[in-house]
Amino acid sequence: MPTKNVLLLCGGGSTEHEVSLRSVKFYEECLSKISSVKTVLIEIDKQGQWVDRSGKKYLLDGKRYLRAFEQDGDPGIRIDFAIPCIHGYPGETGDLQSYFEMIHLPYFGCNSETSKMCFNKITTKMWATALGVANTPSIFVSENNQESLDKVVEFQKKSGDIVIKASNQGSSVGCYMVPKGQSPEKALNEAFTFSPFVLIEKRMNPRELEVSAYEYDGKLQISYPGEIVTPSATFYTYDEKYSSDSQSKTFVRAENVTEEQVKTITDYATKLYLGLKIRHLSRIDFFLDNGVIYLNEINTFPGSTSISMFPKMLEANGHSFTEYLKQHIASL
Repeated sequence: MPTKNVLLLCGGGSTEHEVSLRSVKFYEECLSKISSVKTVLIEIDKQGQWVDRSGKKYLLDGKRYLRAFEQDGDPGIRIDFAIPCIHGYPGETGDLQSYFEMIHLPYFGCNSETSKMCFNKITTKMWATALGVANTPSIFVSENNQESLDKVVEFQKKSGDIVIKASNQGSSVGCYMVPKGQSPEKALNEAFTFSPFVLIEKRMNPRELEVSAYEYDGKLQISYPGEIVTPSATFYTYDEKYSSDSQSKTFVRAENVTEEQVKTITDYATKLYLGLKIRHLSRIDFFLDNGVIYLNEINTFPGSTSISMFPKMLEANGHSFTEYLKQHIASL
């Protein structure tokens, strides 16, 4: 296979910027093992500038050339393939993908429309319901006013403990647990600082199961469910996911899950992957509550840090992450 220039993007400036910087190390290490690939690592910093490790600024032009910013005569590097290793905006939101599509640059991951749909928790739930995938009881509000607060309070009375979530955030950013009897007003106000739409769900007391759903050897692969076990008084917050002193435990292969439950998870993940036109990769998270499987959320560019489940479940499924990347780069 001829050498291909692969643009590996990280950062993005969102609340998940630092997680992206950790994930990209894993991708860079895997790409370094592919002799036919020349990796060009660029960080989108918190000011929106595209910079290399030395701080030199670049632009990706409409002809797919990565050129030094304001440097006349720079021939640039023609990019053959892009990997937007960015969690949250502008990677998982479809913004970068829209630009790649406009300049006809092949890239790894979901298309712009699917990225946008899956990043919005409300839209994801609507699609899941339409596809016949059970998900947690919920409502949503789009205005931060008294009418919305009254609606949330009424839902809380019926549901008990609730979880309030900014609809357009990842890594549990903008998520708040509100116990029964406690006013949801503060959590609602804070959630609206992250997103113009807010989702309110009945709080479950579930096991948290998840699968890697991806394409390998030209076929959709659904891994055996893994499990996240968090301290009993919390849910899987940003700090629990990424802090060095996290008390949460991860199991690449969940124990004490019935064949029927595994089949339901696999069937649901397949419906979502195909129905939402997910491409290349995703981590799909589920709840198991009182024997019933519910969709939690879909991650279209899951983390790949040292403790992340997506690459671990892929490899536990018998596949090499390096070979996985190689296949998709070669398919362009």
